[in-house]
Amino acid sequence: MSIKEEIKHSLKNEILTLKLKPGTILSETALSERFRISRTPLRDVLKQLSLESYIDVYPKKGNLVSYIDLESVEQIIYLRSVLEKEIIKDLSSRLLPKGVHELKRILDKQLAVIHEDEDSERFLGLDDTFHQSLFRLAGREFLWNLLQQSNVHYARYRRLHMLRKEKLVEIHKEHQTILELMIHKEMDKLDELIHHHLREDINSMYLQENFSEYIKA
Repeated sequence: MSIKEEIKHSLKNEILTLKLKPGTILSETALSERFRISRTPLRDVLKQLSLESYIDVYPKKGNLVSYIDLESVEQIIYLRSVLEKEIIKDLSSRLLPKGVHELKRILDKQLAVIHEDEDSERFLGLDDTFHQSLFRLAGREFLWNLLQQSNVHYARYRRLHMLRKEKLVEIHKEHQTILELMIHKEMDKLDELIHHHLREDINSMYLQENFSEYIKA
């Protein structure tokens, strides 16, 4: 991995995990000193981050970590909702015991995180693992990887919601119910549950009430 790729990867991770909060100014001077790199290759990195919506460039303010765009979040949620409804229904008709055990193991790990350490970052990783496994077991992992390429606003939106323990409990219970409905092939109930599971938070005022300074105006 080149030095520019390493810097880009590091900054992406800090933005996605909210170590660099929305609206944070990214000073070229400070970044150049931090990464011990000259301005020209650094600007190439910042240009790429801008193209991928990790940062926004303002003429007078400079480079700022992008604010969370709820319109972009809603678009990703819509796409995931449409895809996952079809993928899960298709998988339900041919889910093997091996796949059931794999998904149950993930749910057990989620429950352990909730009870043992309440680590929202670990839980988020397991949430991704659960949904990615559904895509992979259905032979649609390419689509999962495609979704991850436009994920900067949605990933931060999810992280903020998962700061609440009650949200982790709710997600785990819904995952359990999704798996049970798949096992019993209760297709008629899956659509509504998946719709609720993925779209419910977009209608809440939680982010506006607690993190309005992170949201794009």
